[in-house]
Amino acid sequence: MRARWITRWEPEDPGFWDREGRRTARRNLWLSVFAEHIGFAVWSLWSVLVLFMTPEAGFSLTADEKFLLVSVVSLVGAVLRLPYGFAVTRFGGRSWTVCSALVLLVPVVLAAVLVRRPETPLWALLLCAAVSGLGGGNFASSMVNINGFFPEREKGWALGLNAGGGNLGVATVQLLGLAVLATAGVARPELLPLLFVPALLLAALLAHRLMDNLATNRTDYRAFRSAVRDRHCWTISLLYIGTFGSFIGFGFAFGLVLQNEFGKTPAQAAALTFLGPLLGSLARPLGGRMADRFGGARVTAWSFLALAAGAAGVLVASAAGSFAAYVAVFVALFVVTGLGNGSTYKMIPALYAARAQSAVEAGDDPEEARARGRRISGAVIAVSGAVGALGGVAINLAFRQSYRSTGGADAAIGGFLAFYLLCLAVTWAGYVRRPAAPERELERGRERERAASPVPQSAAERGV
Repeated sequence: MRARWITRWEPEDPGFWDREGRRTARRNLWLSVFAEHIGFAVWSLWSVLVLFMTPEAGFSLTADEKFLLVSVVSLVGAVLRLPYGFAVTRFGGRSWTVCSALVLLVPVVLAAVLVRRPETPLWALLLCAAVSGLGGGNFASSMVNINGFFPEREKGWALGLNAGGGNLGVATVQLLGLAVLATAGVARPELLPLLFVPALLLAALLAHRLMDNLATNRTDYRAFRSAVRDRHCWTISLLYIGTFGSFIGFGFAFGLVLQNEFGKTPAQAAALTFLGPLLGSLARPLGGRMADRFGGARVTAWSFLALAAGAAGVLVASAAGSFAAYVAVFVALFVVTGLGNGSTYKMIPALYAARAQSAVEAGDDPEEARARGRRISGAVIAVSGAVGALGGVAINLAFRQSYRSTGGADAAIGGFLAFYLLCLAVTWAGYVRRPAAPERELERGRERERAASPVPQSAAERGV
């Protein structure tokens, strides 16, 4: 396949951006959103398929085994994010989007074959679920690709929109699952994966015809080595475990939790599970916008405070036996994870752009310093995306262990509450409060964001 490469790309130049940059960047953004959306849907496919696997349909899977299935999907998707993030800078956004869409035909066709057979052994289902994890890698490649197209002043919005549009794939597959359950019942689970065959072919075709490869968006091994040696990479990865890990983990587990906690049927569970991922996905661009306005660290800290309060609310609703309150608070948790996802990712380009500016002020070549900052920023996005997705694995394994040990989900929820408080403390101590010796790149990044903001900021609105 002959790739179409853009060799000159200067989004920070206002003239270039107005003439051609904005139009090209947005075209690639919308196509990336569509392809990533389908990838997320395939990644989340098994969160719905397990709802079909009831005794009435001939399956004998336990709750423990179902949580294991969705944990495997989460794990593979998380592990693949790092190589996917590197691959898009190696082969180009257009080329990699085409390939990553076409390869997802394998897990959807395989799932359509296996879920029709209740006698399928668990190991075969686990293998099929693992292959579906390929869809999880699409997020990292898409985010790294879009990160290279936009200027720093618009990255919070662009990355939030790209990620939010992708995250909506979780709600899409759950809505489609509900439609299949409502029309065909649990007897026709193969219809759900087959619905994605034409969508994947369309995504590959549109990417091939309309997307671009960005030659300047190159991340090499040295950038990854620099990223993994940087403490900020691991701190932000920890925070992303709390935000995105919660989003994808709850997205996979919510339906199973409703079935086990309240005895809901597959259709009843599916009728509610899409609400959380839908609203959480829509909230992600808002989180990016809020981070552009108030600073990523402040919005992230607010998000963890709200997540801790939400987890406490779930425990209260569980103790009261209130199904309505349980669902309402859980959906609110999804919304807050979306806000936190957008704000946490905004922190990455802001930090490394500030470091690049510090290097320029110290005498480095401006173009070289900014290019180096973009490469390392892309590497950190890939690393944090991979580590953060492991939070989804931890969520489902925690639910699995909680049900095995106590027969309910409260023990797992209590653990999540403690982790959110830890993340709040890390965010506040490392990025919000002003320490005795603040890091210069963060301070300068704050100053530039305030100067570039079209709306004057008060002292209470400052922060990265």
